[in-house]
Amino acid sequence: MADETVIDGKGKILGRVASTVAKMLLNNKKVALVNAGEILISGHPESIVQKYKQRIELKDKANPEHSPYWPRRPDMLVRRIIRGMLPYKKAKGKNAYKLLRVYAGLPESLKNAKFYELNTKSANQIFEKTMSINELSEKLGYKR
Repeated sequence: MADETVIDGKGKILGRVASTVAKMLLNNKKVALVNAGEILISGHPESIVQKYKQRIELKDKANPEHSPYWPRRPDMLVRRIIRGMLPYKKAKGKNAYKLLRVYAGLPESLKNAKFYELNTKSANQIFEKTMSINELSEKLGYKR
């Protein structure tokens, strides 16, 4: 894992982290995103929950098995959001997606890793209201 870029998502804004990670993946860099549950989503909490509940409840009437799947677990939810920023149906996007590792916390194997520093402002400097991925997951029905 020496050639892997490790990014700490704690206190960062989801869209900014996800777009940066997606760009790195498309440049064939291995990326490990840690503390995914502590990434923040900007906006009014009720509208964020309503938006993701609506996505989870989407069902194909003819064949519900063909419906899109949205996970409730924090690390898998962040992984799914990053997938949306990749051309995942094409070979380049599939290969890029395979280079991504997302962890809800900080695993033992990455404790001593050097973290890549994202040059973004903190969430309180930009937005009034935010919600963490952990909070969103719990509101969507995820139980630890």
